[in-house]
Amino acid sequence: MSLLKATSNSSSSSSSSSSRILRAPSQSPTRRYPLKPPLLNTVVHFLFSIATTILLYLVSLGPIPQHVGFVMDGNRRYARGLGKEVSEGHGEGFAALKRTLEICLRLRIRAVSVYAFAIDNFSRSENEVSALMRLAKDRLAELCQHGELLEEYGVKIKFIGQISLFPPDVQQAVREMEEMTKHHKNGVLNVCAPYSSRDEITTSLQDTVQTVLRDSDSIRVNDIKSEDILRRLGTSKAVSEVDRALFSRPDESGKLDILVRTSNVKRLSDFMMWQASQDTQLHFVNTFWPEFGLSDMIPILLGWQQKQWIKHLGWS
Repeated sequence: MSLLKATSNSSSSSSSSSSRILRAPSQSPTRRYPLKPPLLNTVVHFLFSIATTILLYLVSLGPIPQHVGFVMDGNRRYARGLGKEVSEGHGEGFAALKRTLEICLRLRIRAVSVYAFAIDNFSRSENEVSALMRLAKDRLAELCQHGELLEEYGVKIKFIGQISLFPPDVQQAVREMEEMTKHHKNGVLNVCAPYSSRDEITTSLQDTVQTVLRDSDSIRVNDIKSEDILRRLGTSKAVSEVDRALFSRPDESGKLDILVRTSNVKRLSDFMMWQASQDTQLHFVNTFWPEFGLSDMIPILLGWQQKQWIKHLGWS
């Protein structure tokens, strides 16, 4: 039985997992809420967990996307709006990543790709870059630990991009995280950092040209197709390490079914441009990434499912 569990099988752990999914960050430093009595708090969390489990189960009955991408935007604006340090915004952004990843894994979405750090981000202040490096090293490592999400669901972590640009200690942490999860075959979390889509495409083209030069008998220049470039993209290579039998459309697993960008910015910002094909559903949501959660994700998934049913019925 696959380690990627159906949502209806998690009754014993649904309370803790649902509370992580539903937990909402504070909206304003000036707003005050009365403290709930411990018993009431327990009852509320229990009801939330039941509602979450039922909701995810109902969504799981329909078609499920096999590859979803996220541009995790808005951490800095979120922090500044609340009068917090930028590093705190990034910290809450990592919490949102874990929350969103759990939603995807419970729904058996096999590939999740996140834009964690652009190559251009190295131009930011030294303090912010250093804080991001520490957070990435510590928080992502937590996901790989024994008993955590990636082990629980049998998902590997892969870093896509120019890893050599990271400081040596972060490069070492990246190697250790990938090593810890390399035998997992039920899904993949692609952490795109330091990344740009143009760099990924360039690397894929170089790889394709080298293949032609090395083995001209098996492939010629005129035989190169767009699928050859797609197959050699870093994200596609990572997805190809997942058990093919788990995908409904294994030959298209490298393509994005859904691409979500938070904070109401309507551009791709050099993220997975080749993989965002004509069938990719783009969503630009108003929510800042640290606030992103189940209430944002469910309408996106329902919209995608509606599109699939319409296509299946031949109405499009």
